Amino acid sequence: MTDENKDNTELINKAAHSILKSEIKHLHLISSAAIKLLQLTNDDNTRIEHLSLIIETEPVLAIKILKQVNSAAYALPNKITSIKRAVNILGFSTVRRLAINLLFYNKLIQQNSRQAFDLLFFWQHCLYVASLSRRIAVVLDHPDPDLIYTGGLLHDIGKLVLESHGRVTYSDFICSMDKSGHSTLEEERRFFGITHAEMGHVFCLEWQLPASIIAIVAQHHNQPADSYAKYKAEIAIVSFANYIAWIQGIGSANYDSHPKLQHAVLETIDIDQLNLEALLQQVDQDMKTTQEFYNIELPGLTTLRATLVKATINLSQIGAGRHFAASDKPDRKLSSCLTLPHHSLNPDEFIPRTLEAIQDEFSFDRSIMFAIDPKRRCLVATYGWPESTLTDKLQSFEIEISEISGLLLTCLREKEPVIINDKIERDNPIIKRLKTTEFLATPVLHHNRLMGVFYADNSRSKKPMGAQLLLEIMPIAYELGIAISNAKKYEQQKKHAQIDHLTQLFNKRMINTFLTEIFQNKSKLANIAIGFIDIDKFKQLNDTCGHQAGDNALKIVADILRSLTRPGDCIGRYGGEEFLFVLRNTDEKGAYGYAERIRSQIERRGKMMSKRFHGHQLTVSIGISMYNPHYNDYSDMLEAADQAMYRAKNEGRNRIVMGTDVIRQENSPNAVCLIPTVSD
Repeated sequence: MTDENKDNTELINKAAHSILKSEIKHLHLISSAAIKLLQLTNDDNTRIEHLSLIIETEPVLAIKILKQVNSAAYALPNKITSIKRAVNILGFSTVRRLAINLLFYNKLIQQNSRQAFDLLFFWQHCLYVASLSRRIAVVLDHPDPDLIYTGGLLHDIGKLVLESHGRVTYSDFICSMDKSGHSTLEEERRFFGITHAEMGHVFCLEWQLPASIIAIVAQHHNQPADSYAKYKAEIAIVSFANYIAWIQGIGSANYDSHPKLQHAVLETIDIDQLNLEALLQQVDQDMKTTQEFYNIELPGLTTLRATLVKATINLSQIGAGRHFAASDKPDRKLSSCLTLPHHSLNPDEFIPRTLEAIQDEFSFDRSIMFAIDPKRRCLVATYGWPESTLTDKLQSFEIEISEISGLLLTCLREKEPVIINDKIERDNPIIKRLKTTEFLATPVLHHNRLMGVFYADNSRSKKPMGAQLLLEIMPIAYELGIAISNAKKYEQQKKHAQIDHLTQLFNKRMINTFLTEIFQNKSKLANIAIGFIDIDKFKQLNDTCGHQAGDNALKIVADILRSLTRPGDCIGRYGGEEFLFVLRNTDEKGAYGYAERIRSQIERRGKMMSKRFHGHQLTVSIGISMYNPHYNDYSDMLEAADQAMYRAKNEGRNRIVMGTDVIRQENSPNAVCLIPTVSD
């Protein structure tokens, strides 16, 4: 693999992990039995015994295989009860295909829901592509048609990963789709920052599937990369089958845009060798057999035909605004900078960047992004371009919803872009405040929900604004709405990942991140203090009063920490009954005073609640370390605070020990190793 490919793979990995709720290795989309079957695909030494053993470990699969071999299709004189004999009769190839299908299908059915991403429709697409791919492979004399079948079955696995484990799901993506004219891959990259093929690639690498299957999953929409060039035949076959499936209305979802047929496909496959009519008839029979095998009703020809009609209509309407006639389609072709995906999930980065791109494209004198504040029921100016637009006088520019009327109210209610001038609305609050004669207001939407309002004017140049601008701005505002929605969802997920659920303080991971950032700037470490807080005899409290009382004690300590901590300092639950604080701009006296306020408040609250805790005294032991140049990183400082906290426990609990006392003791000629002797 070249350095460039390696760098690209690392970027894709990073993007994949950022969009998923958990590590890929923990995703159970394919059962362990299916993984073993896939790995057998590349093993020349595989015997029937190996296959039989795997099937015997999956009861549902074993029943299906026995049912198949005992069906009327085989007309056997005696009933078959042995899996090994069933495999012998059906044939290794047939059984392996049926097994992989069923194991994959069972996972889909377990996750089935009434979401926009229809898993049954997706399953039908995967089966169709797999079956057609295998039929084509046979005609082209490929040495392993079963391998091609498996690649076809799994080619869109990335969509399932995103649907099942994405922070935002594939259903969310489908609901966000509009008639933008972009390919599905482009839209995926805009929405997720990664395509389903790239996500599938990462998934297959993590699960160590055969290289040929990885190549098909990763490259079925692209020209084969150098590292997968030797699998170009396999990739081409599945790509062609995927294209044929779409043409017949059998896409993996009912929104799919028209897939592109890569030149490499036609260069690799001699289409003249294929009798497409015969192939399609054979695949239709395969699909009928599959329905009988699973006893399910797949979407029929009428449904598929309707899906294809809808997709074709969508293609014919590409570029038309959602609320405008196709004849009103703007002539201007937008700059690529306006249609690039919002790679950042930070509004402070992507909103100003979008405003700047709009400025470059349309040459507005100024543009402003207004956010909706639902609690205060007002529009708030949050970002402006050029950067000098929101001067000190406009920094707190707000418009109460109750004050809005006329066309601007129409913009908010009807969610339509408008152009407002002083001839129509002389008393408009924005015209008065921004001292302009005309402005454009465009709703920023996501799922038809108002996320904000985009404003633009030509207050200096006095250049008039034509209705054509409304058509040209709407697609940009729509993409901005998606980006803002994704940013909010990400922020919620991020906050959830940073917060301890019980105490609502930062968790250990967030505290370590905070300390890592602090220790990156050595010049600011001189006045840093770290403190460990441990609830005394917490196990005894739990055992005596129950876990609910223990949880209440943790919440009490958290509330007191929250009430006594300055903005800019960090507090969190470090694990179990341990809390940790990080103080900036303090000295030993300040750190000790802060710790003493915490200790005394907790002791006082504990006395008030002694009856609730069956006479158990709620107290804490606190150890503090101040920054010392000898510390290599924050772990050394944590260790010093931890040692100090254990000394506080060993000396009687309900007290504070400064780490400097521990350091002095350790450096003395008669130093004693401080081994913790108190468990809680």
